[in-house]
Amino acid sequence: MVTGARFITLEGGEGAGKSTQARALAEALRARGLPVLVTREPGGSAGAEAIRALLLQGEAGRWSPRAEALLFAAARADHLEKTILPALAAGEWVICDRFIDSTRAYQGAGGIEDAAILALHRFGAEGRLPDRTFVLDLPVAAGRARAEARDGAAADRFAARGDPFHASVRESFHRIAAAEPDRVRLIDAAQRPDAITAALLAELTPWL
Repeated sequence: MVTGARFITLEGGEGAGKSTQARALAEALRARGLPVLVTREPGGSAGAEAIRALLLQGEAGRWSPRAEALLFAAARADHLEKTILPALAAGEWVICDRFIDSTRAYQGAGGIEDAAILALHRFGAEGRLPDRTFVLDLPVAAGRARAEARDGAAADRFAARGDPFHASVRESFHRIAAAEPDRVRLIDAAQRPDAITAALLAELTPWL
């Protein structure tokens, strides 16, 4: 990785505003003269986008949590190799909408042990972690309302799961943030979008 290049991920539950903030943060960093790549998971490379379609389409029970964890690990391995690492090597900042912590939260809520998910990550992605992870934190009901207003009846397999599942996802993100404070920051996603972007930039100030 070229000195100065950073790998930033945005995490959180449904409707938290990750995609919106990824774009806004990228614009703010580019305004400061930094080269920025915005990408997403699952996806971000040809192979990973093909796996994305498998993961997000169909009924909620199409895949078991174990199968999901394996598919996410495969997509992430290709994404990292083909997109993220080359961008970092070229000196770009990479902003990724979801990464390993989403697998830990979502498949963890499905009953997969964190140690097993991290073991897959060590194999598929050589254990690579972001330089900074922002968890956009929003109560489940508020996130559901936002997601329904955005997607209507077109919710994907994960968004379509009930509130108890998404409450477990939110709890998992909180546990990850508490356990890894040097990397992970909780951000109040109930704020105005511009206030959230300002909070993200404030956290990145030492690198700017």
